[in-house]
Amino acid sequence: MASIFDRIGGSDAVAAVVEEFYTRVVADPMLRGYFADVDMAKLKAHQRSFVAAALGGPQEYRGKSMDEAHAGLGITAEEFDQVVFHLAGALESCGVDAETIGSIAGALAPLKEQVVQSAVAA
Repeated sequence: MASIFDRIGGSDAVAAVVEEFYTRVVADPMLRGYFADVDMAKLKAHQRSFVAAALGGPQEYRGKSMDEAHAGLGITAEEFDQVVFHLAGALESCGVDAETIGSIAGALAPLKEQVVQSAVAA
């Protein structure tokens, strides 16, 4: 069976989704403050690598762990959910079917504890 990475269209599709995703989160008043002083080109490159690896692509993700990447940011559960909402919207706008979006959202659910708790523990 093909990986989600292959089913959505590989690297080109991941790049399109990441671009659309960041367009959405940077425009969101709840989230944009997290990106004010961020090197977006570097962040997008990391995100493309992470998403590709998470979806079963051939790339190996060598970035920080979820705990490390989000430590001290104070991310709330509501903000995490909003990010997932924007990711789902970006996937949908790039032509990914609802079943696959559901699979991706399910794969992200366990990360919530890492992202939100890492901020609380810091």
